[in-house]
Amino acid sequence: MILLQGNNISRTFGADVLFEKINFTIQDNSRVSLVGRNGAGKSTLLKIIAEVETPSSGEISKTKNLIMSYLAQEANFSSERTIYDEMLSVFEVQISQEKQLRQMETQMGELSGADLSSLMTRYDSLTETFRQNKGFTYESDIKNVLNGFKFDETFWAQSVASLSGGQKTRLALAKILLENPAFLILDEPTNHLDIETLLWLENYLKNYRGAILIVSHDRYFLDKVTTETLELSRGKLEKYVGNYSKYIELKAEKLATQAKQYDKQQKEIASLEDFVNRNLARASTTKRAQSRRKKLEKMERLDQPLANEKSAHFTFSPAIESGNVVLTVENGAVGYDKEVLSSPINLDERKYDSIAIVGPNGIGKSTLIKSIVGKIPLIEGTVKLGANVAMGYYDQEQRDLTPSNTVLEELWKDHSLVPEVEIRNRLGAFLFSGDDVQKAVGMLSGGEKARLLLAKLSMQNDNFLVLDEPTNHLDIDSREVLENALIYFDGTLLFVSHDRYFINRVADKVLEISAEGSKLYLGDYDYYLEKKAEEAEIAALLAAESDAISEQAAPSSYQASKDDQKWRRKLTREIAALDEQLQAFDVSITELHEQMVESAEDFVKLGELQKTLDAMMAEKETVEELWLEKSEELGE
Repeated sequence: MILLQGNNISRTFGADVLFEKINFTIQDNSRVSLVGRNGAGKSTLLKIIAEVETPSSGEISKTKNLIMSYLAQEANFSSERTIYDEMLSVFEVQISQEKQLRQMETQMGELSGADLSSLMTRYDSLTETFRQNKGFTYESDIKNVLNGFKFDETFWAQSVASLSGGQKTRLALAKILLENPAFLILDEPTNHLDIETLLWLENYLKNYRGAILIVSHDRYFLDKVTTETLELSRGKLEKYVGNYSKYIELKAEKLATQAKQYDKQQKEIASLEDFVNRNLARASTTKRAQSRRKKLEKMERLDQPLANEKSAHFTFSPAIESGNVVLTVENGAVGYDKEVLSSPINLDERKYDSIAIVGPNGIGKSTLIKSIVGKIPLIEGTVKLGANVAMGYYDQEQRDLTPSNTVLEELWKDHSLVPEVEIRNRLGAFLFSGDDVQKAVGMLSGGEKARLLLAKLSMQNDNFLVLDEPTNHLDIDSREVLENALIYFDGTLLFVSHDRYFINRVADKVLEISAEGSKLYLGDYDYYLEKKAEEAEIAALLAAESDAISEQAAPSSYQASKDDQKWRRKLTREIAALDEQLQAFDVSITELHEQMVESAEDFVKLGELQKTLDAMMAEKETVEELWLEKSEELGE
């Protein structure tokens, strides 16, 4: 079922056109990402869809009584309530119904006969409505969502007004999820979230019963959650069926096809123009020349693919080669004011290693980086650099920039012997050209400052790069350019990042930091997740074996324990089978969506496909309910 449509939507600011005459459709239960470069108009389009802003022309049509919830990039969330009371406000209807039910229960002891029968009928009806409104589970739903966003019970009595900006954004997202609208519109929902919370949110959204439209720079998140991609580029909107990685693949194929078509047309145009120029004045061939000229005039000229699209392009090139041992950390402890956050930390990094540091927010990842580069000392332990190691440092807080300098001065001050033209060329590679180089550093955006820092780093020619959240402030295009530069870097890397897509592409090892210290995993981020899952399985098996040994010590309960294990094994098999069914449904639904896109002009076939989709969604919902029921049963 179609929830919302955009018809010929345009947004202009004076003479400047942000986008024009774009069309789109949001289906029930669709999972859509909106991608595009910074400044393309993604957030503006979300605001138009959410009815926060109005388009310059065109209209948004939606189904009757459609409930939408919109999360802005920086949520202006203000309330005098406590955190828990703010979440309770979502369920005012359910709380009112619950009070009515308690009153009815009190009245039952005071009535008899027909009055009691009438009350019982109304009680049963209200109980069913209460159940359908999740009245029996709203308190557990609140607890689940708050815990998912790292607001445990110690936070619940705290006022919303006392929270930081990042915490308010997280709480605003939590409240929106509890509202459970039919259509979620999320602008950068992954900001301010650590990896653990991101994983929780991904799982929550994958099982969300409603449509979702997301703008995010977190490509890994988009891959896990979305199944459709809308690209906003050069004022136009194009749809691709698939997650972010599939979109990249399909876009590359499309651009290759367009390039071939463009080249073919250019050759045809050149051939026609040449014939006209040679034969128009000759009496014997004038008619043929005129015919070809008319063909040229009527020809719809193709635009050159990627016209006016500028991308950064840079490399990191070490001036000298380091020794084999690059960095050694022994029995390190990190923290502040003698308070240890993580210990012991051990690391033996060798030449050409590319190591990502991961761990929950506040555990000391950036602190460890600062200790390695000599900004602050370790509380305990030692840091040693190897022979011929030239270390370059990227600070996520961008404190190595001088606000009063121009962009040109910022780079030239450390390389005064380098000719100005070479400095300008280097800045041009990082998209600073023309008058841009005379801008004051203090006036630059976060993304521009990030590119300037990377430009400075590229001038140093270090062989060991230590990077603290290098993808912060960068749009997706710039992130991909940085990834490619680091992949081909002929040196050693150590970095902290929350960007799991970035980690997957760049890292060959993952160092996990926890309160218990460090642990090294020899692979990329996906490998790290696999090993963590294996460790959790092994721990669960060991715990089960321990429980079994304990149960064997009580002979009277042996048979009951055996029966319980048999029942649990059977239930686990049933849940696994249902899970396979749900995965098969997801594949079939994606295929149907693809067929619907291909048959957009065939309304008869589109109607048939929609009926099939509706039936399949209903079947999926039944299986999901059964899966949930059995999962809860197993959890008891």
